[in-house]
Amino acid sequence: MRVRTGVTIHGLVQGVAFRYYTCDRATELGVAGWVRNLPDGSVEGLFEGDDTVVQALVDWCRNGPPAARVDRIDIRSEKYSGEFKSFTIL
Repeated sequence: MRVRTGVTIHGLVQGVAFRYYTCDRATELGVAGWVRNLPDGSVEGLFEGDDTVVQALVDWCRNGPPAARVDRIDIRSEKYSGEFKSFTIL
């Protein structure tokens, strides 16, 4: 099943290459979408793909890269659109 999942990751997630690691992991898994920094210091992502690989990326985001500290992750399900062909950093 194809899914679309949005996440907002809170904690020490900017200045630790969170977006770059997320992009690398998404590419490895075959997840499409994007990731970006938000003005409040959090990181937001929108992931599309097979439910198992999207869930694997969400699970990875719960810890993030070695220098990150994830305090909380907000997850939202959206309607799959198939609009993304690859994964990008915004």
